Order: sequence, then C-alpha cells, then structure tokens
Amino acid sequence: MGVSAVRSGEQADICLINTCSVTEVADHKCRQAIHRLVRQHPGAFVVVTGCYAQLSPKEVSSIDGVDLVLGSNEKASLIQFLSDAWSGRSFVADGDGSTDKSSAPYLVSKTKDIKSFAPSCSRGNRTRYFLKVQDGCDYFCTYCTIPYARGFSRNPTVASLVEQARQAAAEGGKEIVLTGVNIGDFGKTTGERFIDLVKALDKIEGISRFRISSLEPDLISDELISFCATSRAFMPHFHIPLQSGSDSVLRLMHRHYDTRLFADKISRIKSLMPDAFIGVDVMVGCRGETPECFEETRRFIEGLDVSQLHVFPYSERPGTSALNIPYVVTERDKKERCRCLLELSDIKTRSFYSKYMGSKAEVLFEKALRGKAMHGFTKNYIRVELPASIAHPDLDNQIVSVSLGGFTPDQSALYCSI
Repeated sequence: MGVSAVRSGEQADICLINTCSVTEVADHKCRQAIHRLVRQHPGAFVVVTGCYAQLSPKEVSSIDGVDLVLGSNEKASLIQFLSDAWSGRSFVADGDGSTDKSSAPYLVSKTKDIKSFAPSCSRGNRTRYFLKVQDGCDYFCTYCTIPYARGFSRNPTVASLVEQARQAAAEGGKEIVLTGVNIGDFGKTTGERFIDLVKALDKIEGISRFRISSLEPDLISDELISFCATSRAFMPHFHIPLQSGSDSVLRLMHRHYDTRLFADKISRIKSLMPDAFIGVDVMVGCRGETPECFEETRRFIEGLDVSQLHVFPYSERPGTSALNIPYVVTERDKKERCRCLLELSDIKTRSFYSKYMGSKAEVLFEKALRGKAMHGFTKNYIRVELPASIAHPDLDNQIVSVSLGGFTPDQSALYCSI
C-alpha cells in the first residue's frame, strides 16, 4: 500500500496491534500497549487484531482511541479493511460484529468459521526467518483458550511452503524457524504429513538451518526424530511442551500423553542426537496440582535429560473447563513453584553449556547494534556472545567457526572467539 515503518520520534498514521490472550497477564499487557500507542500517536488509525481481539472484541472496541477490531479470521484481510477505512467506506459486520457508533466497529467470526490461513514468512529486523506452517488447534486442553481464539487446525500445502522458503533463500536467509500453533498436527487441511514438509524443506539449497519451534510430544514420531538425526539442515534442537510431570494433572488438563511417553521421546532423541538441546514448557499451579503432584513434577523433570525449562504460572481463563476443577493453588504457592523449577532450569542449562566449553562450534551471528556485542546460536542452540571489541557488521547472517569460552556474567551465554 506504499506505507513504511515510522522512525523513532515520528508520528504514525496507522498503528497495528497484534494481541495475545494466552494468560490474564497477556491481556493486561495488550491493553497497556494499546493505551501507549494511542497516547504516543494521537490521530493515528488504530487497528487491534489477534487473540485478545478475537476473544474480547467488545472490551477492546470500547478502549478510547481504537478505530477497528478484527478477529483471527479477519486478520487475513487486514489490507482490504485498511483500504476501506482510508477510502471512507463503511464496514459491514459479518457473523459476530458491531458497528455501534459509541465504540469502534469490530468484526469477529465464530470459532467454527475461522478457516482462513494467512501465509507468513518474514524476519522483520531479525536475522532468522520465521515461516508459519500451521494455525489453529483441535486439542482443547482444559486450561487453554487458543482453540477459541485461533480456530481449528489448518495448514497450506507443502509446495507453497517450499516456495516461501526458496524465496527466503533467494533473499539471503540462512536459517528458518517453523512456527505455528500445533505444528505437529500439520496436514489436516491438505492430507499431507509434517514429516513430508520436513523432508521437502531439507532439500532447499541456500537454507543452512531449520528449527522447529514447538512440537507436542504425542506428535513427535520416531520417523521424524530419525530423519532430523541425519538430515542436512534440521538442527539438533527440540522444544516440547510437558506442562506437568504428574500423570494425574495431565489427565485433568486433557493432555494427549503421559509421563512415560514423554520420557520415551526424550530418551529417543538423546540416543540419536546426544548433543541435542531440548527445551520444555512447564505450567505450575494449575487447578488440581496438589503439593504432592508438584513434587511428582519436580522429581520427574529432575530426572529428564533436558536443557532448559520455560516455566510459567497457570492463569485462570474465562470459559475454560479447568474452572470446574476444585483444588485451587494460591498465588504465593505458584510463585514458589515457579522459583523452584527456574532454579532447576538454571542448573540444567549451565550443565548443558559447560559440556561445550573449550570446543569448536559453528555459529550463525545475528545483527547487533553498533558498538554492542554480537550474539548467535550454535547448531544445538547454545547462545554465544562475541565481544564488541571484535564484533563486526559483516558477520551478521554469517555462519562462522568459533571457539567457545566461559559463561558471560549473567550466565545466559558462552563467550566465543574467532
């Protein structure tokens, strides 16, 4: 449409806010972002879309300064809605919608009608590309609102994704991260399989690295693990949501696996890829998680050969069936359980990183601010830092052989030298 991103200090004509609603904190942060942008850019046309907009359109449309609210299905037609607004055409509310003059118009499809897939392969101001391969979820875990916000699982064809990846390669991209809501469920729309996509992407010349952002444990096939272990470009790096290490809590959550299956997947990955980095999502303090259940989780994770935990507290979400579970964990206990698992995560990450001190590794460096240290990742996702004194802009988006040193002061990375 001929628009460009504003520079620092410039006033915007359009503000686009893509929201999250995975937790109550996410809703709060989205409201803060809306208020901040309205305040910083008076007179701008403000569009709010994404999950918070889909789940709470009336609430969002009543915020002062918001001009238009679009649900998950409508987001794919954002350009058309902006064009209509610019030309002064009025909006016609389809399905669940409102053109109430006292608030911003909103257009939101019902969950069962969310069927569109908006292609996306971009890097913004980053070095790595992010390729969206799937959207929506059919799992309906008891604590989660994502299926209501994003609709049912759907995906484009393998061929179309391969073409997007080839375009990224033509633009000089070296690494692509596959993203989605429930990536392992790929194929519901086209009758293809996730392994079909992985094998096709692995053949693309120019892309040196692929990473898979997150995979449900019950959807990680032995065939996929075996292929990644010998593939040209898929990195020894997995992110797998566990949520709980207690089988009774997993049943309350309506998860599709138990701890035995999860442990088997970790063991399988490590047997074929001993150097693999494995990140794990864990939710603490959900309804039904008694102290005994949490202790089961802590002991289970302690015995897993994983590299890092992404720990977050359970958040009550309106309309979820988890609200019917009687045992409620206090906020104080949630914080203590988070602290306990984060300490365990630090121990596991430091142990994993320590194995590679003094070794050689190939690192894809990412763009850094002038005069600042450069950062990048090894094949198995060890974060490294190149001191500003020897960092150079020409290293951006380059895969370089380095020597790994000791920990940085905050212990979030290893120093490296070229």
